Amino acid sequence: MTQPDRVSRPDSTGTGTVRLVAVLCALLAVGVSVITGWGEVPLWAVPALALGVAVSETAVVHLQFGRQRWTFSLTEGVLGAALVLATGAWSVLAVGAGVAIAQLLRHQPRLKQEFNVAMFAAATALAQLIAGATGGGTAGACAGLAAFFAVNHILMALAVSVTSQRSFRVLVLSSAPLSALHAAGNSSIGLLAAFLAGAAPVGLLGLVVPLALLWSSYDQQTRRAAEARLFAELARGQERETGRSSDVSAQVVVTAAARLLGGADVELLLLAADGPVRYVGDEAGVPLRRREGSDVFDEPWVLRALGEREAVAGRDAGRPYLTAALGDPDAPLAVLRARRAVDGAGFDRNELRLARVLVGQAEAWLSVADLAARSLAAAERADVAGEAARALSDLGSATAPALLVLRESADRLARLAETAGGVDDIVEELHLVERAVASLLGAIALAAEPDLLQRPGDKAAPRPGADWTTTGVLR
Repeated sequence: MTQPDRVSRPDSTGTGTVRLVAVLCALLAVGVSVITGWGEVPLWAVPALALGVAVSETAVVHLQFGRQRWTFSLTEGVLGAALVLATGAWSVLAVGAGVAIAQLLRHQPRLKQEFNVAMFAAATALAQLIAGATGGGTAGACAGLAAFFAVNHILMALAVSVTSQRSFRVLVLSSAPLSALHAAGNSSIGLLAAFLAGAAPVGLLGLVVPLALLWSSYDQQTRRAAEARLFAELARGQERETGRSSDVSAQVVVTAAARLLGGADVELLLLAADGPVRYVGDEAGVPLRRREGSDVFDEPWVLRALGEREAVAGRDAGRPYLTAALGDPDAPLAVLRARRAVDGAGFDRNELRLARVLVGQAEAWLSVADLAARSLAAAERADVAGEAARALSDLGSATAPALLVLRESADRLARLAETAGGVDDIVEELHLVERAVASLLGAIALAAEPDLLQRPGDKAAPRPGADWTTTGVLR
């Protein structure tokens, strides 16, 4: 059957409504049980049914919707077999006890325990009442199971609606086909088991394989649905953030992890080139970002994540956690942690498997983003180097004539000095040197400040190579 697995962060009005519904369900279960009586069953039937319900409610698979998880179990099958055996208040007590045991083993919050036990008790009470009123047996059990499904489905949608502000009508209608299909599959197994128990008990062994296949189908379905949401979430993030920088990629990974591991607050410690950066967020998106010092690596959860080779889950001070290192453990890209509230539902094997898929995708994404950022930086450096090379080339072209004149003048001055040339010749040569130096200085100034070039409407400005001197005397 399906049910809300976690009532998380409800406001005071939502909490009061859920508790009120739980009280009304408990009163309904007691009233119906008094009317129908205990029923004629052997003493072993009560603990056997309680054990069957506890096992089926413990070995569940989950489907995540924000901070609410809907679980799929085989409870209808166990209850269907019990209704064929006998109706009466005994089944209400056994189912309630089995659900309570499963809730305790799964460390569910108190509000969750109260609501689920009362909901199951009320649904079972109405189911056994209708089964008895319709003559019992297989036909009566079918009618009772239909009532059980309807009550559970409606109450479950009500609980999710008041605790998550979602539309009650949408919740009832959107999940009804899938829930009804699962309930029918579970019920058929239970009814077949009840028939075999009376006609051919040895044939019960033949139900092991189809029962395992049914549970496996639920597991595969929820896993594929979760992975589909993962890839869809990452695709949305990739489409929304086209820059593909490490910073943007880290934020998208945090949001995707929070939405897939519902009811969890997520931290991502990104080991960037300029120091560690911490991102903290939930399914609402837009994670908080802050830089950290090197002492962040001394935090216990970081050391624990780096010491593991894959995603691990556990509890720390009553809070369920899931940690994972992204990249090579010896040179990680980032460290991820997801945590739920104290005494909240722990991370199960399906969520661990989903986290491993997320880690693999996040590793690739962060690696590509890092390479893209480095490529962009390299391209920018290449552009700067190219501009510098072009500027040097232009400067070389502009100063080449002046440098040639200086070299030739130096040679002539050296010859004049050796031959005791006339003073006029030396002065004339020095003027040539002065003009060459002025031309050289002008070319360098224009290379540093291109705006010095003449603009339309400006007065005539000197150009490199013009015949002018530093004293303004033209020759």
